[in-house]
Amino acid sequence: MGGWPQNEPRIPERQARLLTYAQGLNPPSGWKVEVSGDAIIVTAGPSVIHQRNLLLVREQFDAHRPRDLMPSENTDLSSPNTGKLRNPDLTYIPLATVELGGNQVPAELAVIAVEIVSPSDPENDLVGKVRDYPQMGIPLYLVIDPREGTLTLHSEPGDGAYHRRWTGQFGDAVPVPAPFDFELATSELLRYPAGATA
Repeated sequence: MGGWPQNEPRIPERQARLLTYAQGLNPPSGWKVEVSGDAIIVTAGPSVIHQRNLLLVREQFDAHRPRDLMPSENTDLSSPNTGKLRNPDLTYIPLATVELGGNQVPAELAVIAVEIVSPSDPENDLVGKVRDYPQMGIPLYLVIDPREGTLTLHSEPGDGAYHRRWTGQFGDAVPVPAPFDFELATSELLRYPAGATA
């Protein structure tokens, strides 16, 4: 647990300034601020269907989490070396992370990112984060899409991309690998109603 990387960021000065600016923002309660590329992304709080699906998923992950990991919802994962700041719906980080203090966690300490796709901005979860999370050093990315009732687990990051992808439908068991090593039940996940935008 050495804290933040000591190496200077290898990103353009413009992106470094953007990241610093975003980290200083104070959004309203329940809103998220993220940085991807040259964009600052601000999103509103989730719907009750979103929250209920996240609860169902979190309860299962909690039952299989190693004792040295803790769950964290809406935690800022910062990656100065890539100029990215992301805030997954759910992540698991080492308990020892609390020793670092502050409101942000080095992204490479996260062992998974879980996202429930937002109907108002699905591209953020389905494209942007599929691109960003492997670059940030996050080994697993689980995407749950209540619009379509689909599930995708990305794994095996390398050279800035995930190299393995499992896909399924609500009702399928998701084979979650180590350090959790269990099958995630999804039959009780709810889909968004037709026309949902939040």
